[in-house]
Amino acid sequence: MVAVVVTHRRLEQLRASLEVVCGQTRPIDHLVVVDNADEQAVRELVESQPVPATYIGSKHNLGGAGGFALGMLHALATGADLVWCADDDGRPEGPDVLAALLGCMDRHGLAQVSPVVCDLDDPDRLAFPLRRGLVWRRWRSELFADDQRDVATDPADATSATGAGTDLLPGIASLFNGALFTADALDRVGVPDLRLFIRGDEVEVHRRLARSGLPFGTCLTTAYLHPQGSDEFKPILGGRMHTQFPDDPVKRHFTYRNRGYLLSQPGMRRLIPQEIVRFGWYFLVSRRDPAGFREWLRLQRMGAGEHFDKP
Repeated sequence: MVAVVVTHRRLEQLRASLEVVCGQTRPIDHLVVVDNADEQAVRELVESQPVPATYIGSKHNLGGAGGFALGMLHALATGADLVWCADDDGRPEGPDVLAALLGCMDRHGLAQVSPVVCDLDDPDRLAFPLRRGLVWRRWRSELFADDQRDVATDPADATSATGAGTDLLPGIASLFNGALFTADALDRVGVPDLRLFIRGDEVEVHRRLARSGLPFGTCLTTAYLHPQGSDEFKPILGGRMHTQFPDDPVKRHFTYRNRGYLLSQPGMRRLIPQEIVRFGWYFLVSRRDPAGFREWLRLQRMGAGEHFDKP
């Protein structure tokens, strides 16, 4: 069992994350931290942990995608049978998260399992909205709704879910916030694509998981705490649909460029008409921003054409 954590200039947040990751009741066997800023203070923090640890300082910023790819490959190279992912701005909700994930994985025969991702400041609230049919769930308690009908999944749109059982949402997982993979799953699905850098790398791996036929899902009985991210998702058409609009222009660049690439991939292309309608409505009707729509189109085409220029 190897835990892989990716960080970039968040020393104190990383410290809080590692305290929980390394304090699990089912201890990790090894910790791998990929530091995209190659800072001496981070090296010292990692080497001071109470578990065997490997610090990998990168003088080139690999982003979240490249950082997790490097960390996962290093874990596999050391012989890891399980790889547990975490980042520097979030942390498991407590010391029993890993044990709960392993129990859920064993009960359901899963190749990959994730915890529910909840708001760091309000753990009863989801960090990202989750859609069931046309209804958006924003609270952890809503995931235990009696209605367990399957719904269509749109992995490019916040998070969608199918429900089955009382402790598992099968076929959906938030990656990489507390996600647990078997080595076999990574052999068959692969590691994140370095070219995506940030934004959408987790959706791309989710796409591969869904197409692989491997069983995976979200364990409802445990959580990973993460800063609130739902503010980026803007409701349209009376809340029946949402679009994503990060306030930061750099994040918008990576989000829209990478979505363009994702929607050009097998298993995702059927969503292109919906994508055009959603973002066309948001920019032209809701925001009255033709220039924003033109920029969105440009970034979509850049991604679809596999032009991974950075801003």
